[in-house]
Parts: sequence; structure tokens; C-alpha cells
Amino acid sequence: MKSQVRGGTRWKRFAVVMVPSVAATAAIGIGLAQGALAASFSISGQEFKVKAKSLEGTDFVQYGSIVKGKDLEGKGFWEPVAVSGFSEAYITDMCQSVVTPVPFLGNVSLELRAGNSAAAKNGDKDQQVYAKDIYLDVSALDADAEFGNIDIGVAAGSLKDPGIQPGTEANKNGFSQRAKSAKLTNVEQKAWATTAGTFRLPDLSLKLHKGTKECFSD
Repeated sequence: MKSQVRGGTRWKRFAVVMVPSVAATAAIGIGLAQGALAASFSISGQEFKVKAKSLEGTDFVQYGSIVKGKDLEGKGFWEPVAVSGFSEAYITDMCQSVVTPVPFLGNVSLELRAGNSAAAKNGDKDQQVYAKDIYLDVSALDADAEFGNIDIGVAAGSLKDPGIQPGTEANKNGFSQRAKSAKLTNVEQKAWATTAGTFRLPDLSLKLHKGTKECFSD
């Protein structure tokens, strides 16, 4: 925790969580670009990558949990994650990618881009990616972060608006944090899953590439 700024506390390269899953478009398709749809997504046994120029969200919460599932070979696994929630989030210049090995073809990459118009970059929220009541299961993230009215070290069970995601595993007495607002820039993230009440993806572009093509390198 570093320097104080107006309205909150700023941390450089702080591992917090954002941005919806690349599986959103894979699951629902172009309809997400045209309107707002409820969604719950994961990519079986795989992490996906997300890069964004900025995210601005309200009612931020974060707590520890685990992800359970099966990998591409059908073997069970579990991984620790930081679950983050926002009541609302606006995202600018978003890129999402996942690389999947395909028999006889090798790697195939799915690349999604949205919210990257000049209007979105200039602050037009109608042209930015929008998510409501969003939860994200993230294993790693780098970003420049600024929080407003942050409260660190509260018990996870006391989180409100949006609180702990219903139907998920979390230690209600475990460590967590919350903030009235969060602003992240220069975001690079790895995630396992995301759920949200609504997604809106203006200027949606979805492409498949033979080989490995990711939004950022490790």
C-alpha cells in the first residue's frame, strides 16, 4: 500500500480482478453485442487471458475461494482463486484470448475484442463494455489500481452489495476487502471463470487463429 490520492488509495501493479470471460461470445455469439444478456461462463480445464486499457467499477468486493473442475483430459483439479465482484463495471479496449490444443490441427486460438472504438476510449460509456453484478475467478492480474473508500481485512461474510457469490465456496470468516469504487488501467489478467447478470459488448470482433495468438505473453 503506497501513496494517498484524492478519494482513495493507489497501489501500483496490484493483483485485483476484472473483466468478463472470453467464453461469453463463444457461448452466446453475436447477440451479446446487440443487447444485454445474463451469462455464466467457464472454459473447461483452462485459464483464459484478458487485457484491457481500463476498467471502472462500483461496489468492489474481493475474497478467497477455490475453483473445481476437470481438465482437457478429464482429470479433476482444484485451484485457489481470488473472487472479485462489482455491482457495475465499464471496460475500455478489451482483448480476451484462449488457446486450445485440437487433435490433428495443433493449437487453435480464440480472440475476442470489444469496446475499442474512439468513442469508447474518449469516455463514451455507451460504447464501452458493460457488466452488471459480475463475479470473476482470477489466478493472476497485473494493473495500476486506485480504490475509493477502501476497507481492508473485513470478514468475507460481512460483504454486501454484491457480497459473496451465491452457491460458491468461501470461508465466511476469511480475509476480504471492499471499496466503493475501483479504477484499473493497463490490465493483464488470467482467469478461470466469470458470471454476470448482464454483458454488453459494443464493436464485438471474434476470430479463430490456427496456432498460438494471445492478448499478452507471460
